Amino acid sequence: MLFLTLIQLLPGSAFIIIATPDAISAQRHWQPVRDEVYLQEVGTKVVTKFPLSSVAVYGTNVYAGSINGLYLRKGKELVQVRELLEPVTRLIAIDNSLWAITQSGLHRLKNESWKRISNEPVRDVCGHLGEVIAASRDHLWRIKGDALDPITSMPSPFDITRVASHSETLYVHSSGRITIFDGKQFGARNVWNWSVEKVWDWGYLPSTNSRDILSLGSRLYIATDRGLGVLRGMALTSIRGDQGLCYEDTTCLATGFGDDLWIGTSRGAIRNKGSSFHYFAGQRWLPDDHVNAIASSDRAVFIATDKGLGVIEYEPYTLLKKASFYERHLEEWGQKRLGLVHKLEWDAPLKEFVREAGDNDGGYSCDYLAAESYRYSVTKDPEARREAVNTFQTIRWLEAMTGIQGFPARSVWAKGERGHKAAHGSGEAAAEWHDTQDGLFEWKGDTSSDEICAHFYAVALFLELAAQGEEIQQAKTFLSRVAGHLMEHGWKLIDLDGKPTRWGRWDPEYFSKAGEGNAARGLNGLEILSFIKTAEVLTGEAKFAQGYQELVKLGYPEYTLRQKCTFPPGDVLQFLDHLSFLCYPNLLKYETDPKLRSTYRRSFERSWEIERIEQVPWFNFIYGALTGNDCEEEPAVAHLREWPLDLVIYSYQNSHRADLHAPSGYLAYSGGARAISPREREPMLWDNWTMKADGGTGENDVVQPSSWLLAYWMGRYHGFIEAPKVTDASLISPNKREPLGSEAKPYSGPQRPGRF
Repeated sequence: MLFLTLIQLLPGSAFIIIATPDAISAQRHWQPVRDEVYLQEVGTKVVTKFPLSSVAVYGTNVYAGSINGLYLRKGKELVQVRELLEPVTRLIAIDNSLWAITQSGLHRLKNESWKRISNEPVRDVCGHLGEVIAASRDHLWRIKGDALDPITSMPSPFDITRVASHSETLYVHSSGRITIFDGKQFGARNVWNWSVEKVWDWGYLPSTNSRDILSLGSRLYIATDRGLGVLRGMALTSIRGDQGLCYEDTTCLATGFGDDLWIGTSRGAIRNKGSSFHYFAGQRWLPDDHVNAIASSDRAVFIATDKGLGVIEYEPYTLLKKASFYERHLEEWGQKRLGLVHKLEWDAPLKEFVREAGDNDGGYSCDYLAAESYRYSVTKDPEARREAVNTFQTIRWLEAMTGIQGFPARSVWAKGERGHKAAHGSGEAAAEWHDTQDGLFEWKGDTSSDEICAHFYAVALFLELAAQGEEIQQAKTFLSRVAGHLMEHGWKLIDLDGKPTRWGRWDPEYFSKAGEGNAARGLNGLEILSFIKTAEVLTGEAKFAQGYQELVKLGYPEYTLRQKCTFPPGDVLQFLDHLSFLCYPNLLKYETDPKLRSTYRRSFERSWEIERIEQVPWFNFIYGALTGNDCEEEPAVAHLREWPLDLVIYSYQNSHRADLHAPSGYLAYSGGARAISPREREPMLWDNWTMKADGGTGENDVVQPSSWLLAYWMGRYHGFIEAPKVTDASLISPNKREPLGSEAKPYSGPQRPGRF
C-alpha cells in the first residue's frame, strides 16, 4: 500500500513533493556513519638521478643512503652529508644513534657527531636486550663503546643478511633460512659458538628467496619473493594474495608510526593495518615502484626507491574538512569558469594547467549544482546557494544560447580565451562548434543523453532544495522546454541541422533497430520515462501526463527491467550506469502507480545488485535513499575517505596484483574482479569504473572534485553521514596552501549574459 504525501502546489513554491511508499518512509535498514577523525594521506616526492638504497628517521631528520653517500632531507630536496661520501647500503636508527653501513665499515651519528666504529664490513645492526648487535657476513658482534666486540669465535655456516631481536631471542637470517643464535659458552672471554636450530614446528616459508625480517609484537615477519612468512610461536604461516597482500614480490619491511606493518615490494609499498592492506604505487605516491627501504616518523612514512624518495604524510581530517578542501581546490586551481566546473589539462608551451572546454561540461557541472543544492539544504550556508544558483543559471544559458528551444549545448567556449577547446565529438566524429548570436562565444552541439539525464537530475534537486523567487519558475520552464522538445520531435533530440543527435534518440523506431537501438532501449526507455514523469510532476502541465501515458502504452516500462547490460563483454559500458542512476531517483520519487513502481523497483534492485560491488558512494546513497535498505554505507564512506587530496589523474597499474578477487558476498556480474580504492587508482567522476585495474591518461589532467562533493553532501542530507562532533577548527577547514604557480589562470573573457 502506498501512503501519498500530498503537498499543495502553491504559486511561487518549490516544494512539489512526492508520493512516497509508507514502508520506505517508515523503515530504515541502515545506520548512519559518524564523521570521525581519520588520517588522510598526503603524498610528495623527492626525485633523484640515482637509486636510494636506504632511509632512516633520526630525531627530526630523515636520512637517505645511496651509492653517492649519505643525504639529509631538507624540504623538497636531499642535501649531501659531507661527513659520509662513500656508498651507503643500510641505515638503522636505534640506541639514540644513527648507524650507517657502508661497503667498508660501520659509522655512527650520535650527539651530532659522526664516528667510524669499524672497518669491518657489516650487513645489519639491531638492538637486543639492551645491547647493540652487529652482523657481518659470518660473525656476530656486540658494540662496546666505539668498537666491535666479537660474540662468535667460529664463522657462521651460512651468509648472514639480517639480525632481529624477537621475543627475547636473537634471530639470524640468511636467504631461505631463519635460525636463532643460542651457542654454548666457553673460555674466559665468554665467547659463544653457533648452534643452528630450526625455529618452527609447523609450516614453511612461502619461498626460499627471503630478503628481510622484522619483529612486530608477537610476530616475526619474513619478506620473500612469494609473499610474507609469519612466525608466531613456533608456527610459520604465509600472507599472500589470497590473504589480501597486494603484491607478493616483497623486498623490505618496516614498522609504521601506529605499529602498522609497511612492506616494500618490487612494485610499490604496502601498508598493513589489521586485515587491511593499502597499496601505494605509481606516479601519485612514488618516484619509482621498486622499493629498497622504508622508515617512519610520527605520522609520516619515507620510502626509498630507485629514483628517489616517496613521502606519505598522514594528516588528521574529517570528511567535512575534506569537503572544504575540495571547495578551495575548485577556486584555487581555477577550475571554475562561467558557472561551470572544469577538468584541467597541462599546456606544455604555457607550462601551466588550463581549463578544457570539453565534451560534457554542462552535464558534469550538474554534479556541482546538485552538491551545492544538498549543501545549502543541510547547512543553510548562503555561499552554497550562491554557487547553486550560479551553476543553474549557466545550465539555463546552455539551452538559451543554441537558439533551439529545449536543446542545450554540451559546452561553451569564449573566443580567444586561454584554454583548450575540445576537438572531438561523439564517437570518432569531429566536434561541432557553433557561434552564439552575439558572436562572443561558441557552443558545442551534437548533445547526447548524458546532458539531458544530468540536467533533469540536478535541476529537479535545485528546485526542491535551493530555488527561490523567480528561480522556481525558471527551473520549471527549463524542464518544460527540454521535455517539450523531446515530445514535439517524436522522442528525439534535434540538432541545428534538423537531424537527431548521435546519442539523442528515445523513439520506437530506434528501439526496433537490431543492434545498437535494440540494445539501448532498456536504458533509454528508463531515461525518457524519468524525463517526462519529472516534467509532469514538477511543471503540472497536462501534456506531459499524456506523453508519459503514451510511453507506457508503447511498453517502455517493461524495457527498463534489464536495462543494465552484463553480456557480451564488448557491450558492457560501465559509464552508462551513471546515466541510469541519474534517472532512477526522479522516476521512483514521482511515480505512484503500484504496478509501474513494481516494475521500476525490480529494475532498480537488479541494477543495484550488479553495481554494489563497485562501492561507489553516490550509487550506494541513491539506493539507500530510495529504498530504506542497507546500502553498504560503511564502504561508501571509506571510499570518500580514500580519495587522494591530489586530484591529478596519473597513470596507474593494478593488473599485476595478487589480491584481485571478488570479496566474499559479491559477484562481479559485468567484468573485473573487485573495486580498487581511489588511493590506488585515480580520483574519478561517477561515470568511471572502480574495477578498472589499469588506467589514467598519462597526461596528468586534474579532475574536478564535484562528484565527491555530490556524494558527500547527499550522504549528509539523507543522514548516511553524520556531522563531525569536533570543535577544533583544524579538523573542519584545511590550512590555505601555498600557490603552486602552475594553476589555471582566472577566466578573463566575456561574461555570461545577464538575461536570456
